[in-house]
Amino acid sequence: KGGTRCLRHDPLRRPLFGDLHVHTSYSMDAYIFDTRTTPDDAYRFAKGEAIQIAPLDAQGRPTRRQQIDRPLDFAAVTDHAENFGSVALCTRKDSPLYDAPSCRLYRGQGGASVGSLSFLETVQFVTRRMAAVDSDEVYGVDGRRCRDAAAAPWKDIQAAARAHYDPSAECDFTTFVAYEYSLSPELSKVHRNIIFRGDTVIDRPIDALSEPEPLTMLRRLRDECVDGMPGCDVLSIPHNPNLSDGRMFRSEYPGVMNTAQEARMARLRAEMEPVVEMMQIKGDSECRNGFAGVSGGIDELCNFEKMRNMQAQPPPDCEGQVGAGSLLGRGCVDRRDFARYALIAGLAEEERIGANPFRFGLAASTDEHDGTMGDVAESSYGNPGSRESQRFNTNPGGLIAVYAEENRREAIFDAIRRREVYATSGPRITARFFGSWDFDPGLCANPQRLAQSYAHGVPMGATLPTTSPEADSAPHFIVSALRDPGTPDHPGGRLERIQIIKGWVGENDVYEQRIFDVAGTASAAAEVLDLDTCEPTGAGHDSLCALWSDPDFDPEHPAVYYARVVEMPSCRWSTRVCHQARGTERPPECDETLYPRTIRERAWTSPIWYSLLGAESRGG
Repeated sequence: KGGTRCLRHDPLRRPLFGDLHVHTSYSMDAYIFDTRTTPDDAYRFAKGEAIQIAPLDAQGRPTRRQQIDRPLDFAAVTDHAENFGSVALCTRKDSPLYDAPSCRLYRGQGGASVGSLSFLETVQFVTRRMAAVDSDEVYGVDGRRCRDAAAAPWKDIQAAARAHYDPSAECDFTTFVAYEYSLSPELSKVHRNIIFRGDTVIDRPIDALSEPEPLTMLRRLRDECVDGMPGCDVLSIPHNPNLSDGRMFRSEYPGVMNTAQEARMARLRAEMEPVVEMMQIKGDSECRNGFAGVSGGIDELCNFEKMRNMQAQPPPDCEGQVGAGSLLGRGCVDRRDFARYALIAGLAEEERIGANPFRFGLAASTDEHDGTMGDVAESSYGNPGSRESQRFNTNPGGLIAVYAEENRREAIFDAIRRREVYATSGPRITARFFGSWDFDPGLCANPQRLAQSYAHGVPMGATLPTTSPEADSAPHFIVSALRDPGTPDHPGGRLERIQIIKGWVGENDVYEQRIFDVAGTASAAAEVLDLDTCEPTGAGHDSLCALWSDPDFDPEHPAVYYARVVEMPSCRWSTRVCHQARGTERPPECDETLYPRTIRERAWTSPIWYSLLGAESRGG
């Protein structure tokens, strides 16, 4: 497999869109929420087939037909590995425990449907059923029964990925064997998606129950797969740092004794976690206004899809400490819970120990729990009867885009490894970002722009050469974007502007940020969008390009740069739901002021770094 070149092979690389975070009935929480989708169903959905999903009828059969608006290029099922065995024991009819009281409770026999409950009732309902599947009756005295039972679902997941991967020259669809490592200390989310490069994988997932320290988990993955098994390669993608209560990007290295050991652990993290999922259904993790220790003014676009702000009491600043309880709407938020400030924290670590643990690219996915991979269309999210119609603080999630020569496992995995990826909030925007010391001033108008950008610069995810041709020169960046064409029924939005965000460490460990508008201009939603009909006026751009040089560049200070491509304002999915609902069908949330009426969909490129150190010291 993979030996034949794809018919569509582009040496200058093309954008491929995928979803590397989705759950099926093999995940404990998804099953509780009436998901009966299998990994096989999820891949069929990603390829364009319609599937049936919850709500369930009286016989427990899914009743709602769902179909993606456009097939994905690649995808991975990432079910929670911690409960593979217990879920299998309680849901497979050939299991010796199928009729055990705990399993009957887990399956919800004779109980209410979760879709009919309030938030608090839902939490209590889910907690009871999770406790049932985690009971001694299911696990046994030493847990071996569950560990043995986990083998079958892990084999199923691998088989589904093999069955739906297209190794032919057509290269229509790519799959990855994967699972989720779901560590939740004190109900804080410190989760990762573990993605394998090919069919050669470890015999048993390293989950949070068997290894509760993330850095040790990464070391085991490297030792047991990358170094310990011929043909095995793997990477880890952290997700939802916005719900980690200050834990995800702490500069800590458990068990190490000196700076040299810290640097080795920092390099391990940079190697094994090349990208971070900073956008999905549980919100955006790019940035947040109001943190202590962050300078540079208010970034108005940081208010985008902040799940934890859409509640009566937004969480307080952790102020460098850790909190607890984000999964129940409690806890705190810290500057290092967000990708922008974690990138700056990485620069601080690079200065302190000579290695950057947070040298990551920016990615997105959905985290859907009904198997609907890549189902990010605002036009269909929140339809009557769906779970999300009652969760106004969520969103359809995003997509990860990679620049690869072809739609093949090896090419996509390698693109993620080198961080030549970007995140979108859903639209299939095409975004390019290159840095150099000597780009031609007329590059935007050059028909050979892409080839010239690769020849004379570095792409997103890379580091600028250490020395510039001239001692007093500043780095140049070229950034370009094409709008998402959308579908005939739902054309994509037009582009509003492109911004470049710069971050660096200031005095007294203050994180400095500057936002530069480099193409297009800001628009007022009321001027370009009819809020009563959600119809746009047609303003905006089909494409944008800019060549920009940092006016404040200081060669003595490392810095990180990334681009943000912003669409024209459009109606948020919840606004459409409220417009369409009538009478008693109108959700009470429609009258709340917590939920924004409009959004600016966007894409975020992976960063380009300016560093004073060599690639090895940086962790690359």
